[in-house]
Amino acid sequence: MGHEDMVIIGRVSGALVIGALIGFERTFHGRPAGFRTHSLVCIASAILMIVTVYQNQWMTFLEHDAIRTDPTRMAQGIMTGIGFLGAGVIFKEGLTVRGLTTAASIWVTAAIGILVGIGFWFAAIVGTAAALIVLALFRYIEARLPSEFYAHHMLRFARDHVIGEEEVHKLIHDHGFTIANLSSRLSESGQQFEYRMTIKSRDRKNAEALSTYLRGRPEVVEFRITPTGD
Repeated sequence: MGHEDMVIIGRVSGALVIGALIGFERTFHGRPAGFRTHSLVCIASAILMIVTVYQNQWMTFLEHDAIRTDPTRMAQGIMTGIGFLGAGVIFKEGLTVRGLTTAASIWVTAAIGILVGIGFWFAAIVGTAAALIVLALFRYIEARLPSEFYAHHMLRFARDHVIGEEEVHKLIHDHGFTIANLSSRLSESGQQFEYRMTIKSRDRKNAEALSTYLRGRPEVVEFRITPTGD
């Protein structure tokens, strides 16, 4: 086994380890694209770049300098192609979009795989450390940063027990929320009346207080408080 063969094995193995490290964080938090997906993405990026780095080993039918592929074009193709996989993990839950962070982690894993494939180990290791810091450490920092809590709120009543919009505004404001927009409609063949709105607050705990209050209102047929997320 020659020196170049050992280098190739080392780079593919490194891509496997790096992809697995990033994917483990996603698996741990129950995301659809986790341990195996990130490992495969990193390996695929690495071996595609190895194809261009060691093109003299497979272009044996041509004169050595007759043609050479451009490694940067391969990198561009990888980063463009990875978009379909990123799009596959982004999905809607009602009015909430989720999976953006996982899509970004797949994208950065592909970029790190490219660095491993060309043997740029220092940049690959630094990039891996940065990605893991963002995915793991920043989660706790983000949770402690002051921010506004947004949620989609649906409130449904029987048609003959509907409260007015003014009372809805007061009810929401009394629980520490403000209403960004408010719409209403009849549903269930006109038997029920429904308010839909986006609400925001400085304190997430206000959502539980609002939920507890609404559970005690007998005229409320159904309600939903859906936090927006990444």
